[in-house]
Amino acid sequence: MTENMMQQPLLKVQGLKQYFRITRKYTTKAVDGISFDIYPGETYGLVGESGSGKSTTGRSIIRLYDPTAGDVTFDGRTISGKLTKDNEEYLRTNMQMIFQDPMACLNPRTKVKEIIAQGLRIHHICNSEDEIDAKVNGILEKVGLSKEHATRFPHQFSGGQRQRIGIARALIMNPKLIIADEPISALDVSIQAQVVNLMKDIQQEMGTTYLFIAHDLSMVKYISDRIGVMHLGHIVETGTTDEIFDNPIHPYTKSLLSAIPHPNPRIEKSRVALVYDKDKEGVDYTKGVIQTLSDTHRVLATDEEFAKWSVERGY
Repeated sequence: MTENMMQQPLLKVQGLKQYFRITRKYTTKAVDGISFDIYPGETYGLVGESGSGKSTTGRSIIRLYDPTAGDVTFDGRTISGKLTKDNEEYLRTNMQMIFQDPMACLNPRTKVKEIIAQGLRIHHICNSEDEIDAKVNGILEKVGLSKEHATRFPHQFSGGQRQRIGIARALIMNPKLIIADEPISALDVSIQAQVVNLMKDIQQEMGTTYLFIAHDLSMVKYISDRIGVMHLGHIVETGTTDEIFDNPIHPYTKSLLSAIPHPNPRIEKSRVALVYDKDKEGVDYTKGVIQTLSDTHRVLATDEEFAKWSVERGY
């Protein structure tokens, strides 16, 4: 059990469902009854292939979508269902999001200072323009940009710099939780490492908690304390980073891990990527229950599946 887990969870998600009605007869179950906790000061990585429901989960938690069902508790306050004015204000100031595409989420006609200071103005956090300037300049420096950048427009920056502006916009509110939705997938590999290192440094300095959504498992391994593996709207396995990487139980987790390229060309040559087809394996997520392997390691499976997978792992 990690040190953070001795405290109360900062975010508690129970039975979250997010359905989208496409036609009169067809509804997409993007997120179908998931539960997880995030503890103060930790990074919880949510991984899975495209279309598994990761980004929808993040958007439902921060209330960009209204959840279909389930309970979400943030810092002791219920933020699912109808929000009270007080809870909405608390959510908007204490939870922030970093988006996937650094260009699409920045207003091209607005200078960087105004983009970053928007939250401060909306919530009347500063008393004067000088105070806003000081905060914006301070946060720009923190994310590796200079105060001269405040008067420029987003198109004058590279992709990595734009993502830093997005991080600065989230950080300036000094939030308790940041939902990072694929924050590095649109960036070059060399820039990805810089952005992730920046996020880690900020976490150590400010004690920020992250929900880190990604499909790049090697990056998730580097930044996360615990990981939830998501497939077709269900969290199929969750555990500490070591448990997921060293001791995966669910065949979908194994298939994801087997797809990671190995830096050693000799080992890479003999690497076999596993293929997981839930229909061929006869896996029905709606029939599975949460099976516990340790205090932190859990898997979604029926008793028969759990027994079979445990034998395969040598339990």
